[in-house]
Amino acid sequence: MKQRFGLLILLVLSGCATKEFDVTLPLLMLFSVLALVFFTYWMWNLRSQHPQPGTRKYPNPIELLIGAVTDFFDTLGIGSFAPTTAFFRMGRIVPDELLPGTLNVGHTLPTIAQALIFIQLVPVATDTLLPMILSAGIGAWMGAGVAGRLPRFQIRLGMGMALLIAATIMLLSLLKVLPAGEDALGLIGWKWWFGVAGNFVLGLLMPLGIGLYAPCMIMVSLLGMSPLAAFPIMMGSCAFLMPISSMRFCQNKKYSASAALGLALGGVPAVLLAAFLVKSLPLDSVRWVVVGVVTIVAASLLFAAFKEKR
Repeated sequence: MKQRFGLLILLVLSGCATKEFDVTLPLLMLFSVLALVFFTYWMWNLRSQHPQPGTRKYPNPIELLIGAVTDFFDTLGIGSFAPTTAFFRMGRIVPDELLPGTLNVGHTLPTIAQALIFIQLVPVATDTLLPMILSAGIGAWMGAGVAGRLPRFQIRLGMGMALLIAATIMLLSLLKVLPAGEDALGLIGWKWWFGVAGNFVLGLLMPLGIGLYAPCMIMVSLLGMSPLAAFPIMMGSCAFLMPISSMRFCQNKKYSASAALGLALGGVPAVLLAAFLVKSLPLDSVRWVVVGVVTIVAASLLFAAFKEKR
């Protein structure tokens, strides 16, 4: 019910969207309400959840550090899902079948914090921003119901292929094969329809643990928008869709409570640090490292999936 109410509010805002209509304040209010609703529901769910033998409800320092590092670079446009997956798999912290839920639940609050910051800093045409956020939310609402029921083999296979695609996109961007984008802050005509449909697909895949940032940034650049315009679009989309999908993961308890809490507690302060204090970093060097690590993790997931299938 809460998810449908949020979709209805954004649908109404999208229906009255024009380039002149300033939607910043309504979006900030909507994201703040979503954060409060999600946090309340998560804490209630966490209190009622009885941990299985050998598991914990509360994070250790490693899980907090992973949250801080991944969300710090997420705020700078690196993306958090792929690096977090790499850390969790290398440290054997989260079982593969719980990875999608843990990524979505744990990174929800840091992502909402990013959206609250960047929607105020970067102006994007309202008639582009709102429909793209709405389409991603609808996709996530549909995808979360499927992701929570998938067996481990399919999760491993899907995440492995998705990570390979993400690494390829990042590699092509580093090699300057993909366009850097132009200076448009909105979409019109067929580009508008392509952008809205593309964000729906990205939202549909998000509950499977497939990050939206890198493909969204590439998509808006291909459509001729400024790369800066991707920040409020991708962060706003994730801030809207992640509470929706995450509450479903909480409901069916398909996530690691301690790891998700570590991502949230470590991630929110790191977002504020990156957004307000960091002016420049050698991000290309970081991206090369991420490409290498993510490729290795993708290969290990695919190998594990095929081994399990046999």
